[in-house]
Amino acid sequence: MRREFRVSLLSACLALSLVQLPVAAAEPASDTGGTRAAFCYEEPVQPKADVSDIKAAFQSSKWLQTIQAVYKRRWPSGEGLAIAQANDKYFSQFVEKSSFNALAESLMVAIHEETHMWDLDPSRTSWDVHMSAWINASRKAMKVPLHGGFPRREILPLITDKLTASMDDIYLRDAQQGTYRLQGVLAELNAGLMGLPAATVVAEYIQGVGASNSRDIVATNMRYLLLYLRTAKTKHADYWTKIKAEPALRELVLIEFLRSAYWLDQSASHAAKLGSADVDKIVAKNYAPENIAIIEEFTGAKVNVSAPRNCTA
Repeated sequence: MRREFRVSLLSACLALSLVQLPVAAAEPASDTGGTRAAFCYEEPVQPKADVSDIKAAFQSSKWLQTIQAVYKRRWPSGEGLAIAQANDKYFSQFVEKSSFNALAESLMVAIHEETHMWDLDPSRTSWDVHMSAWINASRKAMKVPLHGGFPRREILPLITDKLTASMDDIYLRDAQQGTYRLQGVLAELNAGLMGLPAATVVAEYIQGVGASNSRDIVATNMRYLLLYLRTAKTKHADYWTKIKAEPALRELVLIEFLRSAYWLDQSASHAAKLGSADVDKIVAKNYAPENIAIIEEFTGAKVNVSAPRNCTA
């Protein structure tokens, strides 16, 4: 969402360059023949690290320190974002401070929205011109060219089921949201890819429904990206040619595809708490031959369609 719509973003969310990776994850690369070397997307995560002492010492006035401390042990990317966004005056409005468990439940929304705030900062992003994305504590995509695009509502004819209907109504059919172009598609996906791990690593403390669509957000926004690329190729040939000639954009799309697979797998043990029963069906649609074909054509990489899906072949 546009940064100037922050107030709308607050209400909406409650209603519902690349740098070196850590050694645990390989870097995408191309050989002299133009093909990519196989690699996997991974990042440090220790979801079972003991945080009982942090919970026992919880104070509502120290909500930010609590977030940083929990993520320091379990998910360094979340800690990094919470540090980077510590001075954002909107941060506290996304967080429930009444108890540690309530805080944990609110973190999907809080980190999702703070990812928007980091990504859409005017120093990093010029709407529809270039975008930036917080990927993890060691990797950022900076000022990736976008070349505008076409309204994302144009992908609706390719959606012939009701699996993503509630989000389709918000992001594709809404009078304003439906006009957003590639910037909007990638921004929502990237925020979802921070919101899902934000909830996953504290899932045992989540008691309500505040994070119950975490997995749906990722699967659905990946669906939108794949359909957007297919629509670009078939209906907007000039635009397709422009974006396919942008190495940084192609790299970002590949990373987001593999990253989606990584976090959907990492969160699978909490599937009932963090997503609907439709998530697996949406993912299956995303791995349909026509969608795999478009991701491989656009990125120039062959992706695994069976485990491990967070890897190229």
